[in-house]
Amino acid sequence: MPLVSMKEMLIKAKSEGYAVGQFNINNLEFTQAILLAAEEEKSPVILGVSEGAGKYMGGFIAVVNMVKGLMESYKITVPVAIHLDHGSSFEKCKEAVDAGFTSVMIDASHHPFEENVKITTQVVEYAHSKGVSVEAELGSVGGDEDGVIGGIIYADPQECKALVEQTEIDCLAPALGSVHGPYKGEPNLGFAEMEEISKLTDLPLVLHGGTGIPTKDIQRSISLGTAKINVNTENQIAATKVIREILENDKKVYDPRKYLAPARDAIKATVIGKMREFGSSQKA
Repeated sequence: MPLVSMKEMLIKAKSEGYAVGQFNINNLEFTQAILLAAEEEKSPVILGVSEGAGKYMGGFIAVVNMVKGLMESYKITVPVAIHLDHGSSFEKCKEAVDAGFTSVMIDASHHPFEENVKITTQVVEYAHSKGVSVEAELGSVGGDEDGVIGGIIYADPQECKALVEQTEIDCLAPALGSVHGPYKGEPNLGFAEMEEISKLTDLPLVLHGGTGIPTKDIQRSISLGTAKINVNTENQIAATKVIREILENDKKVYDPRKYLAPARDAIKATVIGKMREFGSSQKA
């Protein structure tokens, strides 16, 4: 099955009351694990690629070809989107689109509102001309995302409405108290704002920083229009835990397959758990 944009999968998810997981890929094993989990669960899936991870894996073209090759080898039949996570500029979004990404996020949330609208509109015009979906952000998600550290700033509902109307984006990530990386204490999500933004925009909403959010909060977010939930840290922690245990227990192991294959299995199991929690299993 060819790569698809995430627009239709998110519209379907919102209308049927579940969320599609965006699981970030960091190397070959992450990509293998996530695709195998999606096929096994018969779940649509979004492969998130940050600019830093894309560079680490050899660039956007290398990433797209790796994903396409694995999908062909594994005979993947479920919808798969490859999505630029937190694109920093129009130029980076264009580079991803030209490389074959089927979805991009333009994160101009750190700019003044008018500038955010201007940059986002430019991205939407180019991406939509190529059949590529676009996500945008308002407010500030806390924590550390690929070396970019930010505090929590809640998205303004009226600004969300205006951004959607002026840019024609396909989904919106309003920052409402979630963070990138592990939480220190219980997450405190702004559900009242989430409900208001969902009603004002009538678009699928995106929840960044999905690791560590209790299931009850995940379910409430989905009920309020969240149709995409991003997960990366949880998979990284699961993989690293397994690798650390293997290397500590066997000081003579040197074949990377001996510790990367179990790490891949741990990622796959984590992703399957998330797909079931988000309700996307058996929805492909």
